[in-house]
Amino acid sequence: MNILVTGGVGYIGSHTIIELIESGYSVVVADNLSNSNIEALHRVEKITKTKIPFYKIDIRDKQALDKLFADNKIDSVIHFAGLKSVGESVKHPVEYYDNNLISTVVLLEIMIKHNVKKLVFSSTAGVYGEPIELPLKESSLVGVGIFSPYGRTKYMIEEILNDLSFADKSLEIVILRYFNLVGAHESGLIGEDPNGIPDNILPYISQVAAGLREKVNVFGDDYETPDGTGVRDYIHVVDLAKGHIAALKHIKQGVNTYNLGSGIGVSVLDLLNAYSRAIGKDVPYEIVTKRPNDVSSNYSNADKAWEDLHWKTERSLERACEDSWRWQSNNPNGYRTS
Repeated sequence: MNILVTGGVGYIGSHTIIELIESGYSVVVADNLSNSNIEALHRVEKITKTKIPFYKIDIRDKQALDKLFADNKIDSVIHFAGLKSVGESVKHPVEYYDNNLISTVVLLEIMIKHNVKKLVFSSTAGVYGEPIELPLKESSLVGVGIFSPYGRTKYMIEEILNDLSFADKSLEIVILRYFNLVGAHESGLIGEDPNGIPDNILPYISQVAAGLREKVNVFGDDYETPDGTGVRDYIHVVDLAKGHIAALKHIKQGVNTYNLGSGIGVSVLDLLNAYSRAIGKDVPYEIVTKRPNDVSSNYSNADKAWEDLHWKTERSLERACEDSWRWQSNNPNGYRTS
């Protein structure tokens, strides 16, 4: 089976490609490299000992994407491509709506033209907005109280997919709502390589541990949580990647939505302590003012993924910290060290 992976050079895409190839799939990658480095793909090829067809295209380019489909017999698509920084989306909302929505619409048009019926879409737990119940289930309220244009683009795409599925009953679509990603491949060859200041907490902790930044800012310590710091659901990126394999293996008609998370709430201080244990030294931090719109707790119920996809997380938070540190210490400047 030939899988097109859009945004396949990025953090999640690169790890997923490894799992796809190790599961016997063939892979074609499309990425415009606006927020990724081609070195990641070279390292995936090294890990898998496989030459991977790569198209440097923006999938909003309908002609280029049409040629990719014409050149390759695509059976299924995993759609990662899109801008993903919550903070950046607040500053540049039009760019996010243009990139994330238009790229998806063009992709769907070309899939329809080439009679490709199977799609796995990369969504986010951000579609739940301010949680009104915990743990969050797939049936929990979505679309209300979403704090960022990034999250709203994901919600809008989910709605587009539901509308399309209603119009064409032959489509097979899986929506995967991710919680907080951590970790790296055990080889230390690939991992999260953010541009500029990390938007996610674990690469920020890693950079502080490596001496690249002074300290971790912990935003607030008076939430209604056991230690006062925000609680989140952290999932190892390799477990997440394996969730996409499970989705492909169990894909069926209609739209089916799944949370991918550990189901365990972990505070910021718990995460810092776990990282300190993993590297054998304390990571300096400072409690600072809360950020607007940050929720106190957000974690998943992922039972549906186990029941339908036979998927659950296998890697611990400690393992994620160890893998993250291996990546950071081997690549202090990310892929730019190559």
